[in-house]
Parts: sequence; C-alpha cells; structure tokens
Amino acid sequence: MAKGVAAALLGVIIYLFPAPAGLANPKAWQLFAVFVSTIAAFILQPLPMGAISVISLAFLSATGIFKIDEALSGFANSTIWLVVSAFIFSRAFINVGLGRRIAFIIIHAIGSSPLKLAYAISLSDLVIAPATPSNTARAGGIIYPITKSLAATLKSEPGETAKRIGCFLTQSVYHTDTVCSSMFMTATASNTLLAALAVKTLKIDVSWGTWALAALAPGIICFLLVPWLVSKLSPPELKETPEAKNLARQELDAMGAMSRNEKIVIVVFISMLILWATSQFTKLNATTVALMGVASLFLTTASTWKDALSESGAWDTLMWMGTLVSLATYLDKFGFVPWFAKTVAANITGLDWMAALIILCIFYVYTHYFFASMTAHVTALFPAFGAVAVAAGIPPYLAVLALAFCTNISACLTHYAQGPTPIFFGAGYVGQATWWKNGFIISAVQLVLWLGIGSFWWKIIGLW
Repeated sequence: MAKGVAAALLGVIIYLFPAPAGLANPKAWQLFAVFVSTIAAFILQPLPMGAISVISLAFLSATGIFKIDEALSGFANSTIWLVVSAFIFSRAFINVGLGRRIAFIIIHAIGSSPLKLAYAISLSDLVIAPATPSNTARAGGIIYPITKSLAATLKSEPGETAKRIGCFLTQSVYHTDTVCSSMFMTATASNTLLAALAVKTLKIDVSWGTWALAALAPGIICFLLVPWLVSKLSPPELKETPEAKNLARQELDAMGAMSRNEKIVIVVFISMLILWATSQFTKLNATTVALMGVASLFLTTASTWKDALSESGAWDTLMWMGTLVSLATYLDKFGFVPWFAKTVAANITGLDWMAALIILCIFYVYTHYFFASMTAHVTALFPAFGAVAVAAGIPPYLAVLALAFCTNISACLTHYAQGPTPIFFGAGYVGQATWWKNGFIISAVQLVLWLGIGSFWWKIIGLW
C-alpha cells in the first residue's frame, strides 16, 4: 500500500508544479506526471505491471488527458504482437523439450573443461535466443537449471565448494546471456519495446535483420570474450569436466529420439529465422513471420491454443507494453519529447556527435543501478535519450541501436538488474560484493567493445 501511495504522490507533486516554459500543450505536463507515476509503480511494484497499466489507462481516460481510443492505441502496435507471438512460440519450444535437447547436445560435444562448458551452455542460449523474447524464461527456465545441475554433478555447491566451478559457471552463463539478449530483437521483451518506442517517438523502424546484422561483429566478440574474462575474475578450481559430457549423454538417452513435435518446432523455428533475415527480399514484416510461425504450430498441433492461453507472460506483456507505447506516443504528440530533446541538446551543443553518443551511452548504462527492470529502464529513459541523441546530430539508426545494445549491457551491474538475475544470484555461489565488482568490470569491457569495435562495424554496414 505504501509503495502505491509513494508512486501516486510522485505523480501528484509533478502535476502540481507549473509546466516548464516552452511546453505549450498543458496535457503534455499532465501526461508526463502520469507517466512518471506509472514508471515509479512499475519499479516499486505495489501491484503487478498489468494491473498498474489498467489503472493508468483508466485514469488517463477518465480525466480527459486521453480519449479512450488514444489510450488503447498502443495495443495495435505490430511490434507488441511480435512479442506475443514469440512468447507463444517459446512456450512450444520449452514444452516439447527442444531447448533442453539443444543444450545437452552442445554440452556433450564441447563441454570437456570449465571454460568449454561455459561456452557450450552459452551457445545453447544463443541458439534459442531468437525464439524466446523472455530471457527470464530462457535463462531462468532452461539455461539455469542445466547450469545448476552441472555444478552439482561436479560436486560444487554454495559455500566451501562454490569456487570449484559453480561460482565461475553461474557468472559466466549469466553475463553471456546479456550478450545473447543484445544480438536479436526477439531475444528479450525490452528489445522489442525499445524498437516499438523508436518507431513511435523517433519515426525510426529497425528491422529484425538490421538489428541482427548490427549486433553481429561486436556481439560475437563479446560472446567469445565474456566467459574468458569471468575465468580470470573468478577462476574455477576444476581444470577438466568429463562428468559434464557424461551427464549430457545420460540426459539425451533419457529423452530418447526426437519427437514429432520437436521436429515440427525446429523446422518452423529455422524457417522463421530465414524469413526474418531475408525480409528485405520477401517484404514480410517480422510480426507477420512470427504469426505465420505460431499458426504453423497450431495447424500441425505441435502447440495448441490452450498452451497459448497458459503463456501468461505473453498476455501480461501485451498489457503493459500496449500501455507504455500509448503513453510514449502521446508524450511525443503532445510535445513533451521534442521539448525535452531540444532543452538537453542545447546543453551539449558544440560536442562532436561521437563524443555525445559516448556520454549518453555511459550515462544510460550506469543509471541502471536505480532500476530493477529492463522494461522500466527502457520506458523511462529511451524516448528522452533517443530524442536527445538525434537532436545532437547522432545518425538516427546508430543512436537507436547503440542505446538498445547498452540496455542489455546494464543488466551486468547488480543482483537485481532484470528478471533472470535474482535466479542466478540466488543460487548462492557468488556474494554480492563479487557480483557487483565483476559485473561493473564486465559492463565496462562490453561498453568499450560495443562502442569501439561496434562503431567500425556500424560504419562498414552503413549505419553512419
């Protein structure tokens, strides 16, 4: 109750302050007050995010800040339905056991040492990332249980034996997941939210293929470097892990031959990846491809509508993402975002746009210490930071994608950074001080690589 009152009070205080000079539309300031209150409630979570979204929309419509059609306009956004479709597809991926099978196949093939084992688990994460827009479901529901069982098999438990391999493996797999989450638009819900906000507030439409291409070079380098870096920060005591390959073989034997539904899901998955990657030729929208994939699962009965209804994350995401897109759209239409961008950009006038990009990205990453949700971070900061970046002369597509990749870098920082973090931290292998120290180092290295190597790569592919 107190958290809800605090969130509402913050909005009331802003509402009671006079609108800043230059903000012509009085509704802009009123909507900003509700927006801040909504984000505060998302962070404090007095109620689930979906419930908060309903309250926010009802208030906006009842007070006349929004018309009801305007309040509900965000739910027609195609990117949101891409997320819903991907959630439903990921449920099939998990239900038929395909995610676990892929992971154990890779572990059996290359998991003969702690570092190779870390790469094997993370490669599994990377393979299934395009089809799982919830990294909480992917990393927490598929990758973490495998990581934990492997550590236990190798006689590493929280406490005295944590450094045997559990401490290393937990950090390596988690931090590499932040790289996997960066590499595909559909790898986490905050990515698709950011893409939707980019269209609504900046009129910049980033395709699935453009995102994947932009992430390719810096993403692969970070993917290869992060486990090695963790092995230096928290070196495992074990040097060889033959037991891991044996465990993987046992699990695969227990699973038996690939089922009919697994075969259908993997064929549909590969087909979706091909269509997403070739959209410039097929002219098929990413959401259309995702809907086609889900429709294929329904037609073949590899998944059912009952399965879709049980995927509560899809419908919860639809609710809060639709609300946030509506709010962000009208913050722009009412003039708040252009006013904010113009005001801030005036204070960095004279800076080279590359210097401005670096400053904005550093600030954007390290403000995540104050957030416990990637979606709250994106909603609160991206529309404003994106507008400032474009106003400062940063090439628009570069600005959007750099901030998108920085969003996932910020997940390295704390033990409460995003959904999967408490799961991995809660395993008990890593203390808070170690998690924060190593997380800061890994975030700094990733930031240098994404903005350093990334800038050269983005020049080659024509983003600037």
